[in-house]
Amino acid sequence: MNILVIGAHGQIGKQTVELLAKNANFTVVAMIRKEEQREALEQLGAKVIIADLENDFSSAYSGIDTVIFSAGSGGHTGPEKTIAIDQNAAIRAVQYAEKHDISHFIMVSSVGADQPEQGPESLRNYLIAKGNADKALQQSQLNYTIIRPVTLTNEPATTRISEHTTGHTTITRADVALFLSTIVDNTKTYKQTYTIQNGETPIDHFIK
Repeated sequence: MNILVIGAHGQIGKQTVELLAKNANFTVVAMIRKEEQREALEQLGAKVIIADLENDFSSAYSGIDTVIFSAGSGGHTGPEKTIAIDQNAAIRAVQYAEKHDISHFIMVSSVGADQPEQGPESLRNYLIAKGNADKALQQSQLNYTIIRPVTLTNEPATTRISEHTTGHTTITRADVALFLSTIVDNTKTYKQTYTIQNGETPIDHFIK
């Protein structure tokens, strides 16, 4: 299976690449923006393609079976960049996937993307952008999985998660990456949306 990771140099993306590359059945293609990021991804075992999310990046899809979109504008950019990356680039990624008959598209979104009006004012633009991208994916013809993690932390993986219900909780980026690596070839996750937090269920048992 050939897996394209978009946003491969991000914190979740890089950990996902590392996990996937350990599986001999997977060929991982890491899409990055800068040449100086290449060596780090190649050392993890990925093939590298350089492309700009704000331009045409459809060439990255050649020979790809599964796409993981984990790119984001980051927390220090303005609303224009948030719309450009978290919304517009993500929607184009979905459109390219449809044209290339991608078998599985996994979107890393955010808790609250389905109800941005209920989120903090400071995150409103971000949640609207994520929500619009999610809607585009849900309305596509693709077999999709949407992952909406709660507040992200940098602690080591716990290997245990649960479905988020209420309350202010967290999940490690390492656990999000681990979850992504376990569902890339799991057809039970098609057309599903998971809002996840750290919890009690081992990740490899979470998908019944």
